[in-house]
Amino acid sequence: MSYYPHQPTAALTTSTVNKGDYSSGDVAAQYLYNNIFADVKVDTESNIATTLIFSDLVPSSRTIATLKYPNYESGKLEIQYFHPHASLTAAVGMNQTPPIDVSLTLGTPMVALGAEAGYDTTSGKLTRYTAGISLTKPDSCASILLSDKGDTIKASYVHYINQLKTSTAVGEVTRKFSTNENTFAVGGSYAIDGLTLLKMKFNNHGIVGTVLQHEFIRKSLVTLSSEFDTKSLDKTPRFGISLALKP
Repeated sequence: MSYYPHQPTAALTTSTVNKGDYSSGDVAAQYLYNNIFADVKVDTESNIATTLIFSDLVPSSRTIATLKYPNYESGKLEIQYFHPHASLTAAVGMNQTPPIDVSLTLGTPMVALGAEAGYDTTSGKLTRYTAGISLTKPDSCASILLSDKGDTIKASYVHYINQLKTSTAVGEVTRKFSTNENTFAVGGSYAIDGLTLLKMKFNNHGIVGTVLQHEFIRKSLVTLSSEFDTKSLDKTPRFGISLALKP
């Protein structure tokens, strides 16, 4: 059963990313009333993206329309259907030769199977297809994902260090068959307190990424992120900051 508040709800979000001398950012506003949700985002490049979501136009479904300016042809219409043990999503582009995307998920709280595919109506060919399986236990989660039209396989494992799941250890192995390249990554997350979360990830190519998230007001978050290459310290590290405000 879905619940929709009778009173309108609004939120404002801002984010900024700095890379060397270049800075970019955006401002987004969200509005929710009954079964209608609207999101409008404006970035520093004067691009405008609008998303409209209508819930339960058909029982157990959600309809999503995405419009962008000035790139009108990147708009998309998406329909989602939900079942206790399955979900189906179909999306079509809003142009003369629209791409079509379909995804399907089946499973239980312990085991889940999923697949997705993209079809180009212009060439009449599949542009992508992906399949995966995951196994979830109270103290861990493991998954295998086949993507890039079968060219990449990724296996990942997450272990919860304590029962409250405030600390995790993560391992990931990726194999790309066309280039014979392997990537190994390890990381984890740690809840410093009930309001602050720290995440870190390191791979065999020397890339280190960190994220620090803090809830400074109820439901309002500030997130700091960074990424740098330990094998090329002369490269400019990436830094980002985002702010999400909700009433």
